[in-house]
Amino acid sequence: MARGVLLDLSGVLYDGDTVLPGAVVAVSRLRAADLPLRFLTNTTRQSKRQLIAQLQHFGFDCAADEVFTPVAAACAWLEANGYRPHLLVHSALEEDFADCRKDGPIAVVVGDAAERFSYGRLNAAFRALMAGAPLLALARNRFFRDRDGELSLDAGPFVEALEHASGTKAQLFGKPSADFFLAAAASIGLDPADATMIGDDAESDTAGALAAGIGTAILVRSGKYREGDENRFAPAPTTVVDDIRAACDFILHQH
Repeated sequence: MARGVLLDLSGVLYDGDTVLPGAVVAVSRLRAADLPLRFLTNTTRQSKRQLIAQLQHFGFDCAADEVFTPVAAACAWLEANGYRPHLLVHSALEEDFADCRKDGPIAVVVGDAAERFSYGRLNAAFRALMAGAPLLALARNRFFRDRDGELSLDAGPFVEALEHASGTKAQLFGKPSADFFLAAAASIGLDPADATMIGDDAESDTAGALAAGIGTAILVRSGKYREGDENRFAPAPTTVVDDIRAACDFILHQH
């Protein structure tokens, strides 16, 4: 039985600039059942401030402490280990690193930089890695559903290219990192086994959650989902449903 719900954003609650049918009502139903919520995303083309504003614009009731992005964990690691960031990220994300230290050795931080994944920027990151800088990956998703409805390259292929070229293994801060899921569950005061994850990515969302010890993982056939995804990654999702409305029904029926 779910005692708290972890929700992916893009592909589950909205698609580009469009709220998915029934998503706002589904989230309201979960709240009405006194189920604490956390919104988990690997999206790194927006700052946390922009994400929260977008969710609220769409009609979702959410507070800042309910939204989990990989950036906060990466910034905490940089501070704890005495590094300043060498950023290979989208320009919109730079504000989230504004308070990071400006001195000390550098660590390369990679997110979905979009058009900023130029040869010059990638090569500068590669040279920093060859000089001994650690590599921090905010996400390593292979692709995502873009605003035009088509699939686009995400940060993962570029993280792997830097790993391959430099021989440096990236430390992951977003999904499917177990620490990411466990931190979200802990913020609600939950045993991971009592949490349910809802996502459209069978690799990062559902398999990642189950491998981390999350008790239930629901894969929705929206967003980036492709037929047969539930059979491509292990552990397999607990169940596969059409959309967030059906996922909500499944949770509330068990609850």
